[in-house]
Amino acid sequence: MDTALPNGLTIKLASDSDSNQISSLLKEVAQWIRNKNIDQWQYLLEGGDDEEISQAISNQLTYKVLEGSELIGTFTLSPTQSEWDVHIFGPEEDQNSLYLHRLAVAPRKMGKGIGMAIIQWIQENIQTDKKYLKLDCVAHNKKLNQFYQKNGFEYIGETDSHSKYQKRIRG
Repeated sequence: MDTALPNGLTIKLASDSDSNQISSLLKEVAQWIRNKNIDQWQYLLEGGDDEEISQAISNQLTYKVLEGSELIGTFTLSPTQSEWDVHIFGPEEDQNSLYLHRLAVAPRKMGKGIGMAIIQWIQENIQTDKKYLKLDCVAHNKKLNQFYQKNGFEYIGETDSHSKYQKRIRG
């Protein structure tokens, strides 16, 4: 799947050859977050999730956002719950949700509506029978929580200092 966004960006399914570049982008964002004194994604800086990131790419669950040939964003959509999702949301008996993980935009491109465009793209382009798009983020990151609410996500509670959100995407 290769789709152009209105602002000249392209979203493509990532391939194994993109793994190092996507990991580097996620670490760049994690460092930017640390520099803003926000306690989030610090484990990525020490290599935490490197294997999970590579596996999600191999499993064709991770997307890359390009401006020309430059990687400026990424996200992962999982049709099944990870251990973390079960911990945060509880086991989902009806398997009715897609889980959004590691939505990231390069710091130099933040504030340009790219995150909003990605969420809109997911709703318009992902073929799924799932009804909801779910995600979590640290509860104390007010800007990020406001971003998700502004983009139509419903706050559904908090577990372990993580805000839980969902957005209806089908039916």
